[in-house]
Amino acid sequence: MSFAEILEELPKLSNSERREICLKVLSFETETDDLAICDHVASEGFALLEEMEAEDHAKA
Repeated sequence: MSFAEILEELPKLSNSERREICLKVLSFETETDDLAICDHVASEGFALLEEMEAEDHAKA
């Protein structure tokens, strides 16, 4: 599968599947500082997504 094909498929995945992929990609990082920064940003992003999902469910 090519890089372009992977990017094309990402929007079709559920939020939890995309999170799992993100965490797997971050696990490949070898630079400790870079990984810590990415982990922090990802955690903030996931919290925001969960908040948005909760608001969507409350509206439904």
